[in-house]
Formats: sequence, structure tokens, C-alpha cells
Amino acid sequence: MKKLINAVDDVLAQSLDGFAAAHADIVVLGEERKFVRRRHGRPGKVSLVSGGGSGHEPLHAGFVGLGMLDAACPGQVFTSPTPDQMLAAMEAVDGGAGTLLIVKNYEGDVMNFAMAAEMAPGPVESLILNDDVAVENSTWTAGRRGVAGTLVVEKVVGAAAEHGQSLSELRKLGERVNAHTRSMGVALAPCTVPAAGKPTFSLAEDEMEMGVGIHGEPGRRRVKLASADAIADEMLTAIVADLSLKAASEVLLFVNGFGATPLMELYLMADRARRWLDAKGIKAVRFLTGSYVTSLDMAGCSITVSVLDDHARRLWDAPVHTPALRWGA
Repeated sequence: MKKLINAVDDVLAQSLDGFAAAHADIVVLGEERKFVRRRHGRPGKVSLVSGGGSGHEPLHAGFVGLGMLDAACPGQVFTSPTPDQMLAAMEAVDGGAGTLLIVKNYEGDVMNFAMAAEMAPGPVESLILNDDVAVENSTWTAGRRGVAGTLVVEKVVGAAAEHGQSLSELRKLGERVNAHTRSMGVALAPCTVPAAGKPTFSLAEDEMEMGVGIHGEPGRRRVKLASADAIADEMLTAIVADLSLKAASEVLLFVNGFGATPLMELYLMADRARRWLDAKGIKAVRFLTGSYVTSLDMAGCSITVSVLDDHARRLWDAPVHTPALRWGA
């Protein structure tokens, strides 16, 4: 295992210290590194709190700031944060209007966020995300996984929160965005968790995992490596069918790298995805391309399609200023 680390036990703590120092104008690291919060909060606003296992950076801490999250709780690598982390984060960013918990559908995350919500003193609602179309149940889930579509929900709901929408309005909006967002991924090579010191799974040089999860969970099937066009076509076929998209639909196209995929390849995939959608009469009116919801050093990518009505488009375009996502601010 070759990684830029000092000691396995210190990886997360030292990474969080560096992250907080590098973005000190935007975020503050909480006591005992339990959470990352916005440096400049807004009283009277509904607080958005998310989190999950580390190893998916910049998700979630990289999306803390104006127009997105108020706080994020980083667990150990691929491990859910604990309820006390979540409770501390909620208390630190409480603006008096309640808290919306944004939770990817993994059993540990769902259970721990639910426990934290029960202990919270103020009004709390939860939003469970499950945008992955690859499999109905996976290694750590009951039901579909929450994957790269999480970014879309956090951005749209975050913008609405800045505009002063209520807790119940934000939850309903998040449910609509989640219902209109679907993702699927492919792995060309596995990732290596520092504590394990070896790849999480094995792939032959001529194999790929279609529908892989962001922790390296098995996907739909393991097959021979195909061309980029064939990979994109298969993922989009599953996504568009699940969304029941019709011609003239307008969408956000998000091509996400898993950590070890060059931007050149991601843009190639974005180009094919755009052309495939065009051929179906589906118009990609917004794009995002880059490594935003990663899996350590996994090679591969995911494609996310999110249907945009006028309201969702305005919220997507609204100003955002976080360590990882910035425009208009």
C-alpha cells in the first residue's frame, strides 16, 4: 500500500486539521473533530446537517458553507459517524428554525441519525436519499443506496434554506429532488482502505464492476471491460428508464469521478452522455463534471441525471460558496 500518510490511526484527524486550516474562511472544525460547521451561520434559518463515513471527499464536509450544508459529521473511513457527533453538530448550528438531517440510505447512517434526532431538543426532520438504480439492496443497505445524487439534493435544498423556506417545505423539496434524481456507477479498479492495507475487492485487468457502490459494494454484475461509449450507454439506459424520462425533458447531467479517474476521461464520459441524451430528445441544460463523491482511490465514475423544472433550476443556479463547490457568490 502506497499512500501519503503517517500512521493509519491519524489519517482522518490530520486530514480534517488540514481541511479546516485550508478553508478557515468558510468552515470551523468542531470540538474533538466531531463535525465541521459553517464559520458564518444565519440565525432564523433551518439548519442542514449531513455526514457519513470519510473516504468520499469532498462529500460531505466540502459542501459546508453558503448555499449548502450548515454542518457535516465525518465518520471513520467508510463508517457512519456516531449519534453524539450528529447531536453536537445540530446544537452548534441551531438557528432556531429546526434542523433537516440529510442522510444517505446506509443502515449505520440511518440508525445513528435517527438516534441523534430523538435526542435533539428542537424540531428535526430527516431526508433519506436513495438515488442509485444499480441494485435494490446492497451490502450495507435495505433498499437503494444513496450515492452521488446526494450532492444535487444538498445543493438545491441548501439554496432553498438560504431563501428562508420552512423545515417541512425543505423536507418535501428534498423528497421531490431525490425522486427526480438517479445515479449509476462503474468501477475499473478497487480502492484501498488505509486500515485494511489492501484493495477492498479484486478485478482482473480486463474486468469492470457495473453498478458498483461508493464503498466498493458489488453492483449488477462483473463483466469484461467495454468502451467508454458502451459503459455510458448502459448506465444512462438504466437511469432514464427508472426516471421514465420523455423527450423534451430538461436535466442536470453530473459525471462524478471515484477518486482515481482523470478529468480527461470524465469529460469524455460527459460528452458521450450528452450526445446519448440528445439522441433521445432529452436536453442537458446544466452540467457538473469532476470528483465530488469519491471512494478513496477507486478508478471509475458514476453518472447522475436529475430532472430540472424552473424552480429546481433556479435553486441549482443560486449562489454557493463551499470548499468544493462555488459559483455566483
